[in-house]
Amino acid sequence: MNSDKRAGKLFDTESEPYWLYGMHPVRAALANPRRTVRRLLATRNAALTLAEGGDLKIEPEIVERKVIDRLVPADAVHQGVAALVVPIEDLRLDSLLENDATRVVLVLDQVTDPHNVGAILRSAAAFGAAAVITTWRHSPPETAVLVKAAAGAFEAIPYIRIQNLAGLLEKLNEHDFLSVGLDGEAPALVRDVPRDGRVALVLGAEGKGLRHLTRELCGMLARLPISERVESLNVSNAAAVALYELTRDA
Repeated sequence: MNSDKRAGKLFDTESEPYWLYGMHPVRAALANPRRTVRRLLATRNAALTLAEGGDLKIEPEIVERKVIDRLVPADAVHQGVAALVVPIEDLRLDSLLENDATRVVLVLDQVTDPHNVGAILRSAAAFGAAAVITTWRHSPPETAVLVKAAAGAFEAIPYIRIQNLAGLLEKLNEHDFLSVGLDGEAPALVRDVPRDGRVALVLGAEGKGLRHLTRELCGMLARLPISERVESLNVSNAAAVALYELTRDA
């Protein structure tokens, strides 16, 4: 493995270009100045649809649908368009934390499902969070599945993967973030979280929740006021509701 420590993460073969597909994700990638697009394939009709969105930074190669079929998963809904893209290099974590405009970030503790992470990215972008931060291990890399699940939000918000979650929580504390772990058994509610400072909302893995050490390192634990008829929410739904509670009076 050819590795290189840059921007707070370990890079390896996951930095190789990959095929992104679907009209919305491809359009968002083309509009993102931080995104490098190597090739753009489209059927004739899809190319016309893409052109309606404005100037394209790369000329599409007109191909038959079956050409794209061979490049993407068998069940992929590609809508006649695919782009060969380079993974976005992470924003440096220190730059993010030292920016006074960074008020809310999300931290994921071993959330592994790319569909959930994509949905969390979308909620983070919708409610003004500055980034979604997770660990290099036990988290999905940037792939077409993750980017498509984010429905364009992947291009709008940094997805940062770091080596060590405990070290991250310590660094957040040094930069005056209150780390709030979402825990269904916490005595406090998310609406009780102080909103006059910086907040890192920490979400645990699907089913298992926060790990014991993560829970101990959080400055506060809080829960959502859900009905007793439901044991818990899906992690992506919980993220959306918690973010709304944290930002609704902002």
